[in-house]
Amino acid sequence: MKPSLFGTIILLALSVPALAFQAGTQASSAPPCSGTEWRQFDFWIGEWNLTWPSPDGKGAENGTNTITRVLGDCVILENFTGGGSNPMRGMSFSTFSPKQQKWQQIWVDDQGSYLDFVGEMKGSKMILSRQTTGKNGEKILQRMVWTNITPNSLDWSWEMSSDRGKNWKVLWPIHYQRK
Repeated sequence: MKPSLFGTIILLALSVPALAFQAGTQASSAPPCSGTEWRQFDFWIGEWNLTWPSPDGKGAENGTNTITRVLGDCVILENFTGGGSNPMRGMSFSTFSPKQQKWQQIWVDDQGSYLDFVGEMKGSKMILSRQTTGKNGEKILQRMVWTNITPNSLDWSWEMSSDRGKNWKVLWPIHYQRK
């Protein structure tokens, strides 16, 4: 029985993406996610004790964060556990986008948050940011900044700007100390 012209077209349409994928994977012998850009977040990998100022400013609160590489070293997985007045639990998934030449991160937590960030290493700081809309419809920029990076410690801050990034207000500074 001869295949119909329609059947032949369908078979070809289904075969082309598979052949293109196969050709693309054979062309590169380097493992996926092995470029130097993929190592820019390596400073964050590890198990960390966290401290931040208490809301009343009279003491400190604590938490932990475990950062690992998963999925063939292509994704950085964060497992955050807060303490004190902020007992939040959350996770993030970060990966480098070769197309954008930027890092992308998705944050989710037990408070119902879903936040998406894009950014890059700028000098000695990793900065990931996003835009959101405030209660009155105003545009608000939010960012995370990793700075003062050493082998055993770093500082992270959650910041916001309501003037298109001209001024930034630190909302949550966290000090990381490697366990």
